[in-house]
Amino acid sequence: MAGDDGPGKNENEEEPSLFKQVMREQAIEEERPQSANFTLRKILGGDFLSTEMLKKQIWVIVLIAAFTLVYVSNRYSCQKDILEINELNEKLKDAKYKALASSSELTEMCRESNVLEMLKNNKDSILHIANQPPYIINVPENEQ
Repeated sequence: MAGDDGPGKNENEEEPSLFKQVMREQAIEEERPQSANFTLRKILGGDFLSTEMLKKQIWVIVLIAAFTLVYVSNRYSCQKDILEINELNEKLKDAKYKALASSSELTEMCRESNVLEMLKNNKDSILHIANQPPYIINVPENEQ
């Protein structure tokens, strides 16, 4: 039994040291060099997003993020302006209809027949329809 314990302990001792060595290798934060070919599996798995690649492309990523931010804010601003334009167009249409209605009423009230009718109804007025045509007065110009 003593002989059996010796080799068993060596195997058990080797196993944890082998395990520690494997863990150390996996725990190292250095990355393996990437292969030149990208497969769909590597892209979907995120293997191409290594720190080395991100370090090289950080300014491109920042630029894309900035453009995206500008695009979204510009679109929001445009939508806001379009809503304001639509609202102002509705107000303009309403104002045009009111102006047209007021103009129509004023034209109706200013017609000669309506003015004469109002003069007849108003007994206090000294205005009346002229019996004679208007006179044409010719004024000679002084030439000096």
